[in-house]
Parts: sequence; C-alpha cells; structure tokens
Amino acid sequence: MKLNPTTPFALLLLFAAAPAFAQDEDAARLAIGVCAACHGPRGESVAPAFPRLAAQRAEYIESQLKSFRDRTRSDPMAQGYMWGMTSQLSDGTIAGLAEYYSKQKPVRNGQQGNPKLLQEGKTIYEQGIPATNVPACITCHGKDAEGSAVYPRLAGQHAPYLVKQIALFKSALRADPNAAVMHAISAGMSFEQAEAVAAYLASK
Repeated sequence: MKLNPTTPFALLLLFAAAPAFAQDEDAARLAIGVCAACHGPRGESVAPAFPRLAAQRAEYIESQLKSFRDRTRSDPMAQGYMWGMTSQLSDGTIAGLAEYYSKQKPVRNGQQGNPKLLQEGKTIYEQGIPATNVPACITCHGKDAEGSAVYPRLAGQHAPYLVKQIALFKSALRADPNAAVMHAISAGMSFEQAEAVAAYLASK
C-alpha cells in the first residue's frame, strides 16, 4: 500500500519515525500539521464532535493517548479515529503532545444559553444529585472545572461532546482508566441532567 504523503495519517507515520520526537518543537509540528485537522492547531476545536484539548491536563491527555494506542479505550469514535492515529506513537511522542496542549490558552466561552439550565448544571456540578447518589463533579474536576491529575479539564468543552461522553459512560460503551468511576456516576444521571451540567461547563 502506497501512502499519500499529504494525508494526516501518512504525516503521522513520518513524524513518529523521526528521532528525538519528544522535543517541544516536534510535538508542536505534529499537533499543528496532523492533529489540527480535527482539534485545531492549538487544541481549540470548533467542531463539537472533537474535544477541545487546549489547556487540558497533561496527565489526562497522556493516559488517553496511551489508551487509544493500546485499544483499551473502546468507544466508537476511538475505534473510528484514534486507534489508527495513535498506533505508531511512542511514549515520548505522547508525552510531547500532552505537554504541548497543556500549555495552550484555554477556550473561554463566558456565560451563554438558558440561565435556568446553566443554574441547574451549576448545582449538579457543585452539589451532585443526592437523590440518585451522584457525587459533586467538583470533587474530582476542581472548583473551576480545571481538572486534577488524570481527571480532565471540563471548562470550556463543547456541550454536545460532554453529553455524548456521559451517554457512552452510562451505556458502558466507553472503557478507559476513568471508566469505572464514570460508569457509576453517569448511571444516576438523566439525559436532561447531563445536558444541564454540560451546558454549565461549556459556559465557563
């Protein structure tokens, strides 16, 4: 099979084969030259199907890229896009990409949307849903949804993407290092509650 050198996957293979790829400048070249097709040059994705990576926790990005590469993250989008894109990445390359995105400026949306929906989402984020044993999201994701260690930054993320991920956890279609925690949490959330908390997070 002859690869077209202009396709993102072919470029990925070329970059992955290069020596000393973990250097910051090389990670930036890969992010801008390949990953930008879906995530934007600095991780500021404008398409809700693809998550924003700008200012994401480096530990989280690294763990997810390794899960994609090892095929232990098994949701449909992972299989369709990320299994192939990460198959040739070394640990050093993954660490470089994680560091690159973590240093980018976060996307700031500001308050948008239905105020009642945003307030409901804020309440769920800060207080959980006691009636169904859903803990407060703030416990793992932080006061300003900036994330902590392997728990991802959620502030400024696309609302449709967040709703979809909650649904994948709820249906057990997504498996990764955080899946067990999120399976239990999402089981107690309705679709409407997921929409509310996602709208609140997207507004931050």
